[in-house]
Amino acid sequence: MDTSKVLSIQSHVVSGYVGNKCAVFPIQLLGIEVDYINSVQFTNHTGYKVVKGQVLTEKELADLALGLKENDIDTYSHLLTGYIGSPSFLKEICNLYKQLKDKNPDLIYVCDPVMGDNGKLYVPKELIPLYQNLIVPFATILTPNVFETEILTGIKVETHNDIWEAINVLHEKGCETVCVSSAEFSINNKKLWVFGSTRKDKPIKLQIEIDKLPARFTGTGDLFSALLLCFMHQTNSDLKQSLEKTVSALQAVLRRTLDSLGGQETTVKNMELKLIQSKDDILNPPATYVATIVE
Repeated sequence: MDTSKVLSIQSHVVSGYVGNKCAVFPIQLLGIEVDYINSVQFTNHTGYKVVKGQVLTEKELADLALGLKENDIDTYSHLLTGYIGSPSFLKEICNLYKQLKDKNPDLIYVCDPVMGDNGKLYVPKELIPLYQNLIVPFATILTPNVFETEILTGIKVETHNDIWEAINVLHEKGCETVCVSSAEFSINNKKLWVFGSTRKDKPIKLQIEIDKLPARFTGTGDLFSALLLCFMHQTNSDLKQSLEKTVSALQAVLRRTLDSLGGQETTVKNMELKLIQSKDDILNPPATYVATIVE
């Protein structure tokens, strides 16, 4: 019997699919127990005109961690983190990581360093050195987008070679596996690329080319990191298989979301991910994408 268990610390929305609303369902669907702490509880994601809700403080996170510890229910195989809005909360994540690592030295930490996208930072800049110096060395698997990769490494990414140089910097900081979840290059803006690299056991570098869909989605990074966690667990850390399954399942969700419009306008509400409707594709990803090994 699989005794794996994930602790997921991410944002939560009442309506829609980002953060834990994107992560918990696929993790459970793929047969892994998951506990979750909501770093924020909002009515909806911030793409809507109005957002209401509450933000969890670092003290409240510490209280939850203490409760788990004192009841001896803080044994986890995986820690998954996404959107964190304040430096003090991120520091408390580090304390919790150490607590969980002490309990289980084999803890796998999957970190989506959610800081910004398309050249725009949407967390306080004070989080940047904390991610660079505290979180990246702890992370087993890191899943930044291109903008976040640039922020973490100080390398401007304009070519494939730049990506590999940046990934190498993240490896040197101590991160075992790095997957850049989406990259777009000016030489061909109709394509997206996913890059993966691991230095565990048998080092390998991979890339997958994807046709860019004519729409903008929210929550894709959150879903990517949750799926990658699950498929890495399923395949005993086979990065090639895991990346192929992750990208194939994710693209199936996005295509179903787009197809569901049926000619309707691409409003924020209409573009919420069709996650539940895609459960079969998450359980058994279509063999749509093949990762190329980079020498």
